[in-house]
Amino acid sequence: MTKGVIFDMDGVLVNNMAVHFQAFAAMAERYNLRAEDGADFTHLNGRGNDDIIRALFPDDLIAAKGITALADEKEALYREIYTPTIAPVAGLHQLLQDLQKQGIKCAVGSSGPKENVAFVLDKCHIEPYFAVRISGDMVTRCKPDPEIFLTAASELGLQPEECIIFEDAVAGIAAAQAAGMKVIALTTTHSIERIEAAKPNLIINDFTAVTVEQILSL
Repeated sequence: MTKGVIFDMDGVLVNNMAVHFQAFAAMAERYNLRAEDGADFTHLNGRGNDDIIRALFPDDLIAAKGITALADEKEALYREIYTPTIAPVAGLHQLLQDLQKQGIKCAVGSSGPKENVAFVLDKCHIEPYFAVRISGDMVTRCKPDPEIFLTAASELGLQPEECIIFEDAVAGIAAAQAAGMKVIALTTTHSIERIEAAKPNLIINDFTAVTVEQILSL
């Protein structure tokens, strides 16, 4: 029986992947690096900053600045860029209200840093709905490892099989499946073909397309 719902953040609570790409482009310009127009970074979605920084920045810059400093700089840029336009994914507020009425516990399980989690929950006015907030800096292994979701379930006081995950990234879907949890995928980030190939339990465009009853029936 489902007793808890765990939400990824980027691409789930907010449709923000384009803003992350803008922040990476701004970082590339700042350090005189070549950023290709239209570059596809979606293969890195859902992963922790350590993995992303290593994949996108040259070794000499990482050695000079450090991964933590580069990640912090990029995330500060992201929050600055996103502040004027941030908004929750359609239907999120209503779904959170409906889950609360049904006594379903909610958590955030994000690979992003705690500062970004606090930023999104505050700016979207959804902080009171989440009793548990697990960020990438609270675990040792990020998605596709299941540690984030298993930690969130544990903090909710629930077994993995009692939780449903909302995810947008292929790495996150894999993490949910590895945790033994059912997963609902949003089409905010990947093509429908990539999402279908990951074999989630349900696919939706946004939260207007799902009800508490559907969630509980999975």
